[in-house]
Amino acid sequence: RESPNSATAIGSGKVQELALLVQDLGANLVVFDRELTPSQVRTLEQAVGVRVVDRSEVILDIFAQRARTRAGKLQVELAQLQYLLPRLAGRGPTMSRLGGGIGTRGPGETQLETERRAIQRRISKLRQEVEELRRHRQRLRQRREGSQIPVVALVGYTNAGKSTLLNALTHAQVYVADQLFATLDPTTRRLELPGQQAVLLTDTVGFLTELPEQLVEAFQATLEEVTEADALLHVVDLSHPNWEGHIEAVETLLDEMPLATGPRQLVFNKIDRLDPEWVEDVRLLYPKALFVSAANGQNLDQLRHTLAQFAAAFAPRPCGGRQFGDP
Repeated sequence: RESPNSATAIGSGKVQELALLVQDLGANLVVFDRELTPSQVRTLEQAVGVRVVDRSEVILDIFAQRARTRAGKLQVELAQLQYLLPRLAGRGPTMSRLGGGIGTRGPGETQLETERRAIQRRISKLRQEVEELRRHRQRLRQRREGSQIPVVALVGYTNAGKSTLLNALTHAQVYVADQLFATLDPTTRRLELPGQQAVLLTDTVGFLTELPEQLVEAFQATLEEVTEADALLHVVDLSHPNWEGHIEAVETLLDEMPLATGPRQLVFNKIDRLDPEWVEDVRLLYPKALFVSAANGQNLDQLRHTLAQFAAAFAPRPCGGRQFGDP
């Protein structure tokens, strides 16, 4: 289709094909790799007879499984409630039953209205707590700024190996797993470098193509660690089949963020999984990039040397968006 169908996203013919496929496979869930409106979800569920979820709901579910700290759980719950609020009307006939009695606004209030007000109150409370979290992190950043040590944020597509790289450089012992969004909360560690230089390395939440709007808003306190960093290390999983697409997706997201104008350094990770000759071909395409393996420590000395050069030249003022090593 040239554009999504307003009622079903995929059109009536494809909906019939989907319903037959669900029956043939005995499926109990249909997942769409795009965002659906609440009315599209309701129409599709009626047509296919099983639960339908969209891309945003899958991502939110993954985030909910990964959240370990109080800050992460707060932000995930806020994102989930913001996603749920406009979808309450499609949760079945019980949501439209009239309510009455003590504690309700009137005998004509529906269960839907009661639950909507409860969710709105919870969202308001969570936003206050997330704002306090943002202010707390702002105070921490101000302390770091007072130390005149540059802050370098590790950014990249989810599962690019940022946490593994932080552990390899600083022995931080951050949780590491071969899974999407293993890191939700930023972790900052000091890295001592040659020449009595030092930087503060900050691990951040992984990026994703078409990151749901609810997550961007809820994780604003986390993303500020990226926007206020003095420099960025853009970590790329070179072993992923779509590594070029990941670079483009992250760069697009970074260009949309109000970043400090510090330098960016491209770091290709996981080269231990690849043919060295192929890696050299990629190096010709990206001559200023670094090629490392956080898993086995390959070429990490080159990365430390590059960071030491930046730290030696660092001054607490905008850097004009240049690349590492540029004049």
